[in-house]
This record gives sequence, C-alpha cells and structure tokens, in this order.
Amino acid sequence: MEWKISDGLTSYEEALAFMEDRAAAIAEGRAEDCIWLLEHPPLYTAGTSAKVEDLKDPDRFPVYPSKRGGQYTYHGPGQRVVYVMMDVAKRGRDVRCFVQDLEKWVIATLAQFNLTGHIREGRVGVWIERPDRPPLPDGRVAEDKIAAIGIRLRKWVSFHGISINVEPDLSHFDGIVPCGITDYGVTSLVDLGLPVTMDDLDVALRATFDEVMLAPACGDTAG
Repeated sequence: MEWKISDGLTSYEEALAFMEDRAAAIAEGRAEDCIWLLEHPPLYTAGTSAKVEDLKDPDRFPVYPSKRGGQYTYHGPGQRVVYVMMDVAKRGRDVRCFVQDLEKWVIATLAQFNLTGHIREGRVGVWIERPDRPPLPDGRVAEDKIAAIGIRLRKWVSFHGISINVEPDLSHFDGIVPCGITDYGVTSLVDLGLPVTMDDLDVALRATFDEVMLAPACGDTAG
C-alpha cells in the first residue's frame, strides 16, 4: 500500500487523471494499492445520481461531472479528501462490503477524537448527533453530516473515496443539496469544538487503517 499526501490544493482534473491511471495500473498488476490524501480548491462534483434541482448555485464554484456513485458533493480547503485506489477483487468482489468498510474506517478515525459517528439507512455518509440543537419535527435528535463517501469501480479497482470535514467554510455547502439530503446540516471537527488539524486527522487515518481496511472483509469467516 502506498500512502500519498499532497500539500496545497490539488486540481480536480489532476486528481482524476492520476486516479484513472493508477486504477488501470493496479488492475493490470503494475502498481500497488494507493491511498491519496489531499485538498481541493472550492468545487462541486455531480455523481451519477445527481439531480439538476439540487445544484442551487451553479455559478458559485466549478461543477465537475463525476462517474462515482452519489449526488452532489462539495470539496474545498479545510476538507480532507481521501482517494482510495484498492483492488476490490482481492476483497471478495463485494461492493457493499467495501463501502461498509470505508464507513467503519471513518467511524474508527472519528473515535480517535472521542466522536461517535453514525451510519443511517437511506442517508449516505457518516453523521454526528447534535443534542445541542433543537430536535427534528418528528422528535428525533438533530444530526449533521461530517463525512461523505462515494466510489467508482473499474475492473474491480476502486477510485474516488471519502471526504472528511476538518475546517472547511461550511457556507460553501449552501450552493448544493449535499448528497440530495435535506433537513440535515453539515458539520466539521472544528465546528464541533475540536482543535484538530489536517495533520492530526492524517495520523488518525493511518492509525485506524490496518485494523479496518486490512482486516478480513465483512462477510469473510475464518476457516
């Protein structure tokens, strides 16, 4: 596994070109799996399920069509983007299991900062309960999204991946309906009162990776 960390802001075009080349090389056995940690300049991406009406401010930032799953997502400074290029064929060719493992990785990483992340049926990503906020109309505890997940597979190699909000400008999410989900907010580690830096998050991602992503894939059993 290669870990690649880029300083500064990486253009979406550069990132996409790298991921497509690396995914092809992994599929052909010419390269090892790769985790790439980076930040993008402010932009929106449209997944394969994106709805035009969910792009509320189309002139605010560049909008890039993306063949990953999901709907509209924001990327920008202060958000750690984690591009995951891994051979899913070696993990049993179970896409749902792979996505669940990515969710578990995010949750384990948040736990390093004493945060409890949640997965919700019908709502993609990782969520944080906000008991400090007024409850939802149906009485449930308010929740904010802290991480988005969206992948694409080509020849059973994944690319795209995860984004975790460290300290982005949360107002930038206002130009879209994030992942097509209304009635919920967006938060970040710093917004939650945690003095976490990008380097801190990177350390936590590395610390939790092996126990989640290199463990037997979900559904595997010992012989």
